[in-house]
Amino acid sequence: MVTNFVVQSFTRGNRGALLADTPVQATGADHALRLAERLASTKVGVVAFSRAGDLSTGEFEDATILFIGGDLPSEMQEIMAA
Repeated sequence: MVTNFVVQSFTRGNRGALLADTPVQATGADHALRLAERLASTKVGVVAFSRAGDLSTGEFEDATILFIGGDLPSEMQEIMAA
């Protein structure tokens, strides 16, 4: 089992749509939280999450949300609300 920690930020495009920035791999939960909090002051939206799984089988658990800040695309909000 391996756990990946990811921080995804968003910017607003010229036509108002939210655009995903390049995701950043964090070294752990604390690093992901610090990075997300820092990005939240300059980005339209930020989400940090972890996801555990088995690389050999490709099976992963549902993501665990560590941080949410600002505006997120509606598709992402719907997934997190489920």
